[in-house]
Parts: sequence; C-alpha cells; structure tokens
Amino acid sequence: MTPASLLEHLETWYRQGKLRLLDISFARWCSRHDPAPTPELLLVTALVAYLEGRGHSCLDLDSLLLNTLTLGTELEAELAQVLTGLPRTLPVWQNTLYGSPCIRPPSSPVPSPLVLAENRLYLRRYWQYETALSQQIRQRTDPALWSLDALTNALPWLHALFPAHSEIHWQRVACALALRSPFTLITGGPGTGKTYTVARLLTVLLSQSARPEALRIALAAPTGKAAARLTESLQKALRELPSNLPAALDISTLIEQVGPARTLHSLLGQDWTTRQFRHDAAHPLDLDLLIVDEASMVDLKMMVALFDALPPRSRIVLLGDRDQLASVEAGAVLGDLCLHAEAGHYRPETATFLCALGEPPLPENLRDSKGSDLAQCRVMLRHSHRFGTAIGTLALAVNAGDVNSVTRLLKQETHSSLIWKECASPQEVVEVATRPTELSYGRFSRLLQTRPAASADFDAWALLLLQTLDQFRVLCALREGPWGVIELNRSIEQKLRAMGGLQPQGEWYEGRPVIITRNDADLSLANGDIGLTLRSPHPAQGLRVYFPDTARTLRARAPSRLNHVETAFALTVHKSQGSEFEHTCLVLPAPHPIVTRELIYTGITRARQRLTLLCADPNTLEVGLARPTQRTSGLKFES
Repeated sequence: MTPASLLEHLETWYRQGKLRLLDISFARWCSRHDPAPTPELLLVTALVAYLEGRGHSCLDLDSLLLNTLTLGTELEAELAQVLTGLPRTLPVWQNTLYGSPCIRPPSSPVPSPLVLAENRLYLRRYWQYETALSQQIRQRTDPALWSLDALTNALPWLHALFPAHSEIHWQRVACALALRSPFTLITGGPGTGKTYTVARLLTVLLSQSARPEALRIALAAPTGKAAARLTESLQKALRELPSNLPAALDISTLIEQVGPARTLHSLLGQDWTTRQFRHDAAHPLDLDLLIVDEASMVDLKMMVALFDALPPRSRIVLLGDRDQLASVEAGAVLGDLCLHAEAGHYRPETATFLCALGEPPLPENLRDSKGSDLAQCRVMLRHSHRFGTAIGTLALAVNAGDVNSVTRLLKQETHSSLIWKECASPQEVVEVATRPTELSYGRFSRLLQTRPAASADFDAWALLLLQTLDQFRVLCALREGPWGVIELNRSIEQKLRAMGGLQPQGEWYEGRPVIITRNDADLSLANGDIGLTLRSPHPAQGLRVYFPDTARTLRARAPSRLNHVETAFALTVHKSQGSEFEHTCLVLPAPHPIVTRELIYTGITRARQRLTLLCADPNTLEVGLARPTQRTSGLKFES
C-alpha cells in the first residue's frame, strides 16, 4: 500500500463521517512535514487523534497490529482491511515510525508532535501529562513520607468513630492509611460510605492537630452538582458523629471550618479568558488537606493541574467509584489507579500497621510482598449499605457483566422498586415521566400550579419545587434521535403543556428546568448546576432562573445572562454523574457504541429508591453489558 492510497482511504472515511476533520487534518499536516511519509505514519497519526477524541490518551500499536483495537464503530472492519496491506510486526512499525521527524522517543532532546514510548504512541502533550502525573503520585506514595507512628494518639478516636466489627473495617482502614500518607485513594460503589469515612477522617485529623483551628481544608468536585452534593452529605455525616468521642468537638465550628465544596475549576482559579489556572506549581493552593469527590469524572489534564497546584506538604484524598463512566475528556485516571484495587496487594508492613489498628489479619488473597507503593495508599470499600435492594443487586450484576442475572432480576415482578419495559415508542417514556399519581414530573407540574399569593411565601414554594424536581429524572444514553435528550425534552414539555402544567411561549417559560453546561464565575454558576425558571415575586423583574444554595436559600439569575444552558427534564447519563434521584428513568436506545457496561451501571446507580428501565430494543442490555469501556493509557503502577 502506498502513502497516496492510504491517504485516499482516510479521506473516504472522513467523507463517510467515520473520522473527524481534526483527525484527517492532523494526518495531512504530518504528511506535509515528513519528506517521505509512509502509510504507517499517515494511519497512526489519524488514529491517535481519533482516539484522543474518544477518551484515550495514546494508541497501543500492539492492539492495532493484532486487530484488537476497540473503536466501537464500523471503522474497525475497514481498518482491518487496510492493515492486510501493511507489515504486521511491532519492530518494523517502530523502525518505520522513528524514521519520521514527526515522531521521537521519550528520551529525544528534539521536540516532535508525537512521542513513541515502546508500543504506545502519544500526542506529545498527553505523554507529558501522563509522565508528570505518574511522577507526582509516586512522590506522594513514597514510603519515606509515611508517618508510621500516626496511630499512637489517633487510636482512641478511630475506635470511638467506628463501631466494633468482626471483619475488616475498611472505612477505618481508609482513615488509618490516610493518617500516615499524603496521598489516599478511596474507591467504592454507591452506599459504601465514602463520605461517611471522610467525615471521620476530618474529625481524627483535627483531633491530632496542635492547632486544629489553623488546619486549612478544601473540598472539591468536578461539577457544581457534585460539589453541592458533597457539601450536603458531608455536613450530614459530621452532624451524625457519635457522642462518645475522646474529647468534646464543636460540630458547628468544624462544619464552618471545612466550608462548602467548590468545583475544581473554581478551586484552581481558572481564568476563562485565557483558560489558564491561577494556582499552579509556582502559585500553589493555600491548604493542608484537599478532598476530591467523584474523581472518576476528572480527566488526565485536570488531574495534572490539580497535583501541580498542591503544596508539597499537603494531603490529598481522592474519592470515587472506579466502575462509573470515565471523564468526558481524554484519560481514565481513577480507573487506572484502581486497576488492581479489589486484590489489595498490601505488603507485610501495611498488614502489620493494620493489625496495630486492631483489624483482623488480612487474608492471603489481599497480601503481596511486591505490592506497589500506590497499593499501600489505596482502599476499596467493599460493603454497600444500599446494595441489598433490588436496584443494588442489579447494579452489581451489571458491573460483573452477568447477563443471566441481570435478565432474571428484571423479569421478576416482585420488585416494586425496579421496573423494566421494552418500549415500542419514545412516547412511552413521556408517559412514565408525566404520570400524575407517581414520583414524576406530573407531581412537579401540579405543585407548579399552586403558586402562593403572598410574595413572602415564594422562596419556600420555589425551594419545594426544586426539591420535587430533583426527585425524578429521565436519563438518556444519547443526545440526538428519537430516544435522545433533545427530542425527549421537547416531548415532555409538550405533554406537560397539554396537562396544563406548563405554558411554553418561546425558549424561556415558567417551569423550565435548566442545567448549566459551562462554568460561569461571573454568575457564580458551575457546570452541572440545576435551576428552575419562575416568575419573580416582583412583577417588574419578569422571569428569573432560581438555583438552590447549600444554605437552602435561592440565587436568582436573569435568563438573558445564561448563555450555556439546556432544558433538563431529560439529561444524558454523563451529565447526571454526581447526582442521585429518588426515581430514575433510564432510557436505552437500540444497540449503540455509546451504550457500554459503565454507562448502564452509572445510570442505574443514580436511583436511590426506584428505577424504571426502558429499552428500545431487547438486545440493548446484552450488547451493552458485553462492551466494557477500555481506554488506552500508559498510567500503570503494577498493582
């Protein structure tokens, strides 16, 4: 195959919509800057750009040559056909690619747009991100930084904060490991008590500080909704601390000292005109402890920026569910860091440390004399207080890819909290979403029609409306098409209007819920914030969009100032991360590459009490469960 014929293939794929303009443009650019471009160069340059757009940080050449590269599209078959005309051994490809001025090995002093590290090909910036993050994490997990005597004074507090347990108390283990290390990773599914654990960790850290009032603490999350939820759940956990503590603790002062969570962009002080952060290695954050929730949503670039901005002696605790959807941008950092979390890989010194805590001996399957430094700072919470329910059992089966168990659970009619239905039409989704007698938008619509006559009662009514709205949500896999967010939002609007609940007159109308899709520091609004459009109690102000504050007060914004919003009766599963709803209606289309095991799991685990699962095709679940998300990365820590 010649370079010209390969480029013709790429052009055809672009015209067919299988490659983006960015992908084909990068391949063209490399062909112009290489005096003798090869077919291999043109192919990998288009693919590495394509994969970056799908969340991968690099291209694995072994997977490419073995025809195991997961693209999730019909491009896979065409790619296999192209490869038949090219050499199929890695050494040949390495030699060929290193011959291009566009590609250099990591050790090369000559800059190049692409870096080939053994079998992994990177856009240079992503190689730099991975290298920097790997170094930062290794530094913070260095045993030389561990405080091995951390338990001496903290032990009474740990035993008071965590009730006696006959088995390993993983929440207490997480606290103990966080006491001795500047880096801690706590992963676990919904209901495993991640926030519960952090509330107790904060208590112990403050109890061990010589000047607890001077301890600088920050809470952060990727989105505004996730930050608000972290604030609410952490404050609740702090108020519910046991009374038998070794010393008195002023909970109100503790809550005030911790403060509300912020988005990562706000924490780092992003300048939206330059996209640069105010805080970096030269201007670090002024804090002693940083807690980041929903870490699965944090992409590689943001995680590097976060670690860059940490002061050398500060602590960082990452919380997240490794099985949820990864970040929208490139990288699956939490998934990479938790790759072997279930197997523990704790070294003998860690096992001894935990025995001193009073934990029973670690079972052999969690021990590893060669376990990595990272593994000694990582804890997987293994008991869910929610997963005894039908929804929880379903989530576990989905996570395991167990099609038979999933089907059996869905076909049982004994679960009032779990309903599964195959839909012939998207209108059936609308009917579920607007039923007046159930937890749905029908209830929200009725409440919307009870506007109080007195303006003094407006805030309480608006807060109740927002609370009712937040109890139910339609979640979709797609944005476009009959089963997507755009069409379903329009159909739900029309049905509520027919029911008399809404009176849409243009884009903005009373009762329109919206989600903020981009951070706006000027308006103090963050990506993921949910607001509700209502007529102001002051007639001259007209329509305003009301957002709840953590103090159960309202913030009003003029619709004309909201440039990045979407109607929020239906959301994508991606945008729902960091949220939970009493009743979740998960809508899955016919089999589609975007419907993966992680998307199904994430959608299911947004439901607290009730899940309605609506499928456009009976094969969607089986095909989706057989498609786990696999993002190529070089961020490996062995165990």
